[in-house]
Amino acid sequence: MDFLNKLDTDTSLSIFCRLNDPSDVVRASAVSRSWRDLVIRYGLSKNLCFKLFHQLTCVDRVNDESSGWSKLLEREHRAFALLAKGCTSSPITSCIADAIVASSTDNFPEECILNTLDERDRIGATPSYWSSSGQHKTSVPETLVYKLKGDLCVVTEFSIHPFQAYFQSGSPIYSSHYVRFRLGHLDNKSQEKNNYVWTYTSQQFAMAQENRLQNFKLAEPVVCIGGYMLIEFLGRVQTQELDGLYYICVSHVKVMGRSLAKSFRLVDADGESGKVGLKVVSYCDPREMGEEEVGQRPFRQMVRNHLDELLYFRRR
Repeated sequence: MDFLNKLDTDTSLSIFCRLNDPSDVVRASAVSRSWRDLVIRYGLSKNLCFKLFHQLTCVDRVNDESSGWSKLLEREHRAFALLAKGCTSSPITSCIADAIVASSTDNFPEECILNTLDERDRIGATPSYWSSSGQHKTSVPETLVYKLKGDLCVVTEFSIHPFQAYFQSGSPIYSSHYVRFRLGHLDNKSQEKNNYVWTYTSQQFAMAQENRLQNFKLAEPVVCIGGYMLIEFLGRVQTQELDGLYYICVSHVKVMGRSLAKSFRLVDADGESGKVGLKVVSYCDPREMGEEEVGQRPFRQMVRNHLDELLYFRRR
């Protein structure tokens, strides 16, 4: 006997809304037609997504060409059930796909932002790192912008390795006092090129002036809507003996989390309203997702290889 037949709608919803596991909601929708109708009609998978990750509340539609509200609600149920499962159970991997731009670079291309994605500490005999331009004031910030692997990424942890200039007197370490992270998307309706909308801003994390990979774990996982990340370095701590200016230098940057690139794309991101559309690319099991292949990666690697050759001949 189906107990829902004995309960009013509000009581039934109160019971079903206590399900906090996306898999449980999907299982409930498979019990009977009445249960499935309740789950789909009242968007329980969608509500659970918003409950677990409030950043997803900016998703206001699922791209669907089907007609009729029932088909649309069923499509939304499938999409948000997959989204909730992907955000909670897909593999945690490295999420950075590419380096976009730095607020400043002291010597290009030898000290460019691309170096922060190279796992090597040295390229031949040359140390690999990014360096800002020098400043007289310690308060001048610096930023690095990266593209993540996919429009939707659940970020759990950031890591930064300050650079130690062992070839300078005293082997100074060019870290910053604090670091802060922003996540967001491109504003497609803006007339300015590369104008970003940052939908999440982390707290300020204190950085140690130490030559090691420093991990900054978020209190709870955060969904990056749009696939772009900005790192802010706040407060300069180290001067260069040669010119007396303050610099910030970084060897490596890493971001760990869950990429949903194989399942979802974002469409029609609107910077004014803050709303985006969700397009389902594949309904494959998020737990079986491997590393996402990024089309620009081979091109960037080719550029990296040519830079290596250029630096080699320049040293000679």
